[in-house]
Amino acid sequence: MSGDKVDAAVAKGTAFLLSQQDRDGSINDPDKRHSHNNAMTGLALLSMAAVGNQPTDNGREGQAMKRAVDYLVRPDPQGRDHEGYLGGSDGSRMYGHGIATLSLTELLGMGQNKAQDKLLRERASKAIELILRSQRVKKYDRRFDGGWRYQPESGDADLSVTVWQLMALRSAKNAGLTVPKEAIDLAVQYLKRSYDSARDAGGRPVNLQSACAYQPGQNPRYATAAAGLLALQACGEYEAPEVIGSAEWLRAHRLDFDERWFFYGTYYYAQGMQKRGGEYASMARQQVERILLANQSEDGSWNGADGQERNAGKVYCTALAILSLSVKYHYLPIYQY
Repeated sequence: MSGDKVDAAVAKGTAFLLSQQDRDGSINDPDKRHSHNNAMTGLALLSMAAVGNQPTDNGREGQAMKRAVDYLVRPDPQGRDHEGYLGGSDGSRMYGHGIATLSLTELLGMGQNKAQDKLLRERASKAIELILRSQRVKKYDRRFDGGWRYQPESGDADLSVTVWQLMALRSAKNAGLTVPKEAIDLAVQYLKRSYDSARDAGGRPVNLQSACAYQPGQNPRYATAAAGLLALQACGEYEAPEVIGSAEWLRAHRLDFDERWFFYGTYYYAQGMQKRGGEYASMARQQVERILLANQSEDGSWNGADGQERNAGKVYCTALAILSLSVKYHYLPIYQY
């Protein structure tokens, strides 16, 4: 696939995101303003940074990012952010909290000035502390230990929420924030319990063409398989049997645009297979570029064929599409480990 075509698609997608920025700095679909604004603004920021833009840049992208960062680090006028919860005021819950936190931790040191950098660090630190507190909440089933769910006080866990928190923790640790090794280890153990396979006497999975499921005991699907693959590798589990099995499961899976949660899964798929390297990386990149380039709208946006993603909006789909295509640039620190 021509690199020029990918560059052009990314540029058009980024321009679309900029066109969706509100006067307050948030980035979201006009009909979804104030709903999940922290999460959508965080996703948009991540996607722009992933293709080489920074808030310190002088151009339109840099100015838009600065305003978006200011939005994320603003005080909550209703006072619901006093404990660092970024998913409370916008209704995105812990799912959005993990996305917004990852955005802040990946942008540490990229603020336009010292004052913005200071706010980024303060806000990211409080958000990480909330993630750590939430993980320590007693779960009603030990299979959920180490994971997260929709609310900070949830007594269960699922893979989609857990992966965003885990990626934020790993990013924060890379950036020098205090993250106990035990917290990451416990989350990794939860992911491994979500891997669908019988275990041998030593606790190792016997099925090396399987993957992680939404919750332990369930069957894997594309989005959860890809999310588990990337998260485990981001935590240094490059040759874990669960990583080997997930990559094999994904290699055998036929990728289609009408896949359930296509954009969510493809973000993890593109980045996770890129980390796996070799034929996995080349195969995944070819598939992702082929499908995404064929399905970009004239205005630069992407939208879901799956009804749930279509309902999530064009900003959501477009940001994840850009993140999926960003493997050729390799800018964000979280993808370099």
